[in-house]
Amino acid sequence: MSGSGATVADAMIRYPKICGPETTVAQVREQFRDDHVHAVLVVDNGKLVAVVERPDISAAPPDLPARLLGKLGDRVTKPDADLEATRHTMVERRRRLAVIDDNGLLLGLLCLKRSGLGFCSDADVQARADERRNPPREQDPNRRRRARRAEIPIDTCLRPGSTGDSTARAGNPS
Repeated sequence: MSGSGATVADAMIRYPKICGPETTVAQVREQFRDDHVHAVLVVDNGKLVAVVERPDISAAPPDLPARLLGKLGDRVTKPDADLEATRHTMVERRRRLAVIDDNGLLLGLLCLKRSGLGFCSDADVQARADERRNPPREQDPNRRRRARRAEIPIDTCLRPGSTGDSTARAGNPS
């Protein structure tokens, strides 16, 4: 445990967007059209069966179930893991980790912000979804590009597979 005693459970998104076990490669590719989506969580009856990332599906046929190509391994963590140690590992390897219990049930998603200095929250995710549903009236197509270049902290994470629909979420099944 770090000096602060913070754990992964303290920082994880509790209601990440999830996909079912029959989700196809084509459907996952559609999710990845959004550059904020870095991983798609595939769940079967609450149990995480795969975390799919872009390279997993690069050469796959579109009708193949994506769960066959995803992995767990170093793409998951436990809720009681030390948050600071996990952050250091994430900076070096990947910015998204699914959080599972000892039975493999999905509890949430740990999402490291682009800066590497903090984690996305459920409020960040909701704000992004709201922004997508109700875009600002003044449309400046270069606004996000400039903001990213300047490292302005507009970076919030989307639920993997998010389309703005808040129906299918871990911990909040519909």
